[in-house]
Amino acid sequence: QVQLVESGGGLVQAGGSLRLSCAASGSILSINAMGWYRQAPGGQREWVATITSGGSTSTTDSVKGRFTISRDNGKNTLYLQMNNLKPEDTAVYYCNVNLRSTGSWFSRDYWGQGTQVTVSS
Repeated sequence: QVQLVESGGGLVQAGGSLRLSCAASGSILSINAMGWYRQAPGGQREWVATITSGGSTSTTDSVKGRFTISRDNGKNTLYLQMNNLKPEDTAVYYCNVNLRSTGSWFSRDYWGQGTQVTVSS
């Protein structure tokens, strides 16, 4: 069984910073790409950033230069450093991890429970 536990969300003023974490635990054989998505009130879930197993990163244009995705492979943990936050960044943030668990032939995606980020103006 695999669990993803997110932390680090909260309320912050515009221009402030937050760091999200997503820790994967359980019967994990290998982890491939890891990423962050977000869903604003009344909106659809949108992709924010991805980091491959080799450390290559990509981010959506609206957060470039402000958000940094990283991972600690030894801890099976994903991070999202968010700087210069704007009110339009307000959303529930979800981590997504593609991994292979013990007893499985294939890798698949797992989702975290979501963490609320609220940016006040």
